[in-house]
Amino acid sequence: MCGIAGELRFDGSLADAEAVARITAALAPRGPDGSGVVAQGRYAFGHRRLKIIDLSEKAAQPMVDPELGLTVVFNGCIYNYPALRAELEAKGYRFFSTGDTEVIMKAYHAWGRDCVSRFHGMFAFVIAERDSGKVIMARDRFGIKPLYYAAEGKRVRFASTLPALLAGGGIDRNIDPVALHHYMSFHAVVPPPHTILKGVKKLPPATTRVFAADGSYEDERYWNPPHQRDPATASLSREEWRDRVLEALRLAVKRRMVADVPVGVLLSGGVDSSIITGLLAEEGQKDLMTFSIGFEEANGEKGDEFTYSDLIAKHFDTDHHKIFVPSSDLMSALPDTIHAMSEPMVSYDNIGFFLLSREVSKHIKVVQSGQGADEIFAGYHWYPPLENSGDVVGDYAKGFFDRDRAKLARHLSPDWLAETDVSREFVAAHLMADGADGPVDRALRLDSQVMLVDDPVKRVDNMTMAWGLEARVPFLDHELAELAATIPAEFKLNDGGKGVLKDAARLVVPHEVIDRKKGYFPVPQLKYISGEYLDMVRDALTSQVSSERGLFNKAYLDDLFLDPIGHITPLRGSELWQVALLEMWLQSHDI
Repeated sequence: MCGIAGELRFDGSLADAEAVARITAALAPRGPDGSGVVAQGRYAFGHRRLKIIDLSEKAAQPMVDPELGLTVVFNGCIYNYPALRAELEAKGYRFFSTGDTEVIMKAYHAWGRDCVSRFHGMFAFVIAERDSGKVIMARDRFGIKPLYYAAEGKRVRFASTLPALLAGGGIDRNIDPVALHHYMSFHAVVPPPHTILKGVKKLPPATTRVFAADGSYEDERYWNPPHQRDPATASLSREEWRDRVLEALRLAVKRRMVADVPVGVLLSGGVDSSIITGLLAEEGQKDLMTFSIGFEEANGEKGDEFTYSDLIAKHFDTDHHKIFVPSSDLMSALPDTIHAMSEPMVSYDNIGFFLLSREVSKHIKVVQSGQGADEIFAGYHWYPPLENSGDVVGDYAKGFFDRDRAKLARHLSPDWLAETDVSREFVAAHLMADGADGPVDRALRLDSQVMLVDDPVKRVDNMTMAWGLEARVPFLDHELAELAATIPAEFKLNDGGKGVLKDAARLVVPHEVIDRKKGYFPVPQLKYISGEYLDMVRDALTSQVSSERGLFNKAYLDDLFLDPIGHITPLRGSELWQVALLEMWLQSHDI
């Protein structure tokens, strides 16, 4: 796990190694164990290293193979790299390191852009061919690892974070109205290629982009599993699906144990992280460390789930670390949390993951986490109403969107309102595309391929990597996801959602963490904004820079300041926090 950066020139000029060095330096928190910049004529690559696999300097990056004429920078982990290495050695390839980076480089040489279909893992990488001038960019199936880029004429820069690209200079910092529409409507989800800034884009997940020597490129989407029933498994019973899910999840957890350092768990006390803990214990993970976090109550809403995380820690005899964050610490950590975001992310979970990662990184470098289970196995509350929907687009929007077009027009200043309802149009096109059987299948495909990528997964990457901590997500094992996509919706919707996963969990964890109301990462102070938190957001939204930017209707802001608790979105989020977070993120990066 690392941070990658670079510049590609397709006009015959030399790449700007100094700019790449600045971008790379901005990625230092992602890779505290080493750094490097390699410049070779028309391209320059930078890397910040977090040592997880092959701790020697032989695995340092950027990695150059003079014999093959390839240079690579890579962020992530390929869990099946030992098997791939053996396959490549049988083909005659020789290795000088023992890690996964060199395996990626030689796999690309052997199999071309199709090498990604052989990778089990999370990855973003860029490989340059010395002799042909070709360059490939690639991102894993779920976009677990980020890849941002900025194209200007015949120059392309890339980095693991948006703010790092800003450090290189020469970026259009104007706000993208389409991205703003998505942020305010689609629960802060901004689908690729857009970001909140016009000058920065992001490579979609499950995509390879191959540049020719003249800078022209071709994108290829290499993974799009059908969310349809397979005739071969149509007659499986509930118990048979349970067993298949448990078998696939057990393998996914085992795959993510590969490391040359210990692996722990971010334990919320919910079903998802609890079953991961249980399966790691079953696999014989020694001295398994688990970590939980909690906050003070606010407006009568509890700020922790320690009751359940304690139960799991005791049941599996883990080395458990319980972190309680008083309100004073929460307030002081908010600026750094916002600054650590690659893009503005409205979820309260961000501060929880940021502070949890700060403490976890003092003990360990790798953790497994439960993200993705809700989007793969239908754990959210908006799925059951869709089961018999005759209008999946309208019903999905009703359950997930923060605002409809009419309300958005009242909240944004007229100059910032996109010309059409781009968010509704995007969602409709995705939901109604071929390859999904019913309305629940369509929603799960949208959420797992879009919402998951640019909300939960991005959140975990940003907040853990801010402290040099690698988070692995077994529920996003692509073979597990392919299996889940074929399971009939009714088996997922059982027991209030995630039914088939709960069935599997009953074979591993105590029922108390299963038979309870679904929990979230509670940070009530940011939902029910008052006191010093209200002062903070008011200062940001009434500042001179915010007034000059003029994103929001002043009358709307006045209503929010007067009654922040009265303006809650359908997903139980604070409208005031949403608009303030965007403004604070922009100001944090001098925009």
